[in-house]
Amino acid sequence: MPTHKLTPEIINAAVLGFEEQKLRIDVQIAELRAMLTGSPTATAATPEVPKGKRRMSAAARKRIGDFQRKRWAESKKESEPSSPVAPEAPKLKRRLSAAGKKAIGDATRKRWARVRAEAAKAAGAQQAPAAKKAVKKAPVKASRKAAKKVAARRPQKAAATPAVPAATE
Repeated sequence: MPTHKLTPEIINAAVLGFEEQKLRIDVQIAELRAMLTGSPTATAATPEVPKGKRRMSAAARKRIGDFQRKRWAESKKESEPSSPVAPEAPKLKRRLSAAGKKAIGDATRKRWARVRAEAAKAAGAQQAPAAKKAVKKAPVKASRKAAKKVAARRPQKAAATPAVPAATE
């Protein structure tokens, strides 16, 4: 009979496996004992979440409210001394003078005049090559329509039935 070499890793793994099996067996034994005696098991002894709304007594609500008001009063007392005695005047809203408005308007008009001049110059440069085109191409849609009309005029070849010549009398 061959003997297997037991390394410490194999032995540690076996010990862990047997301990887990032991825990499962202990749980099953506890459940069976609970069935005999009718007492709850250790796993079932965990507290369940209460169902429905939790109600607070009026006295508890009053206590909580009193303490909260007290905390707010203390925080307000602490913040008051830190603020200056004479409140600062609110910062005035900045206004644009008439000269400033005029300068901005003039600069904007000057800029747009330059932009329009550059656009006209670019358009004039692009129109010169376009003027050399003398032949205008027909639209694709029109050529397709013409092709369909020609195809409709041609006699269709009927593969299934032979063509019968018209009788002339």
